Amino acid sequence: MLTLASKLKRDDGLKGSQTAATASDSTRRVSVRDKLLVKEVAELEANLPCTCKVHFPDPNKLHCFQLTVTPDEGYYQGGKFQFETEVPDAYNMVPPKVKCLTKIWHPNITETGEICLSLLREHSIDGTGWAPTRTLKAVDVVWGLNSLFTDLLNFDDPLNIEAAEHHLRDKEDFRNKVDDYIKRYAR
Repeated sequence: MLTLASKLKRDDGLKGSQTAATASDSTRRVSVRDKLLVKEVAELEANLPCTCKVHFPDPNKLHCFQLTVTPDEGYYQGGKFQFETEVPDAYNMVPPKVKCLTKIWHPNITETGEICLSLLREHSIDGTGWAPTRTLKAVDVVWGLNSLFTDLLNFDDPLNIEAAEHHLRDKEDFRNKVDDYIKRYAR
């Protein structure tokens, strides 16, 4: 993350020392999103839950990263679940886009990776959706994704209705299917 932070400092220094003729505005301007992300990523890495790891495939693009959640309790214990996060240009007015890359049998995550987590919704009737005061750090987005495997596991308001109904019908068979998915896709 030093790469983008260094760029921000360097760009601030350029403002006073270079003219418009020698440096175009596009090379000197850093988006509000990127300025926010420099601070938020540092906080995120410092406060990451022990069951989570974050990876930035390109350290110059803080707006694209992967999160690995390795639950240490519950149905999903022993699995490694990969999430891809993309922070849009309009951040922090709109939430990040998150997709689960690991095939999973879960009531709040579809097998194609869509996620039902209220704080990732731009508009929410119950007031728990995204707000500009929310951040990527452990207490918001990362905490929410991590909690989908424990306290936020919700069978009453599912996105994957088939998985929720499976749990209601036969909890032991549900657990067996979760274990099978972990063995096949989440190691």
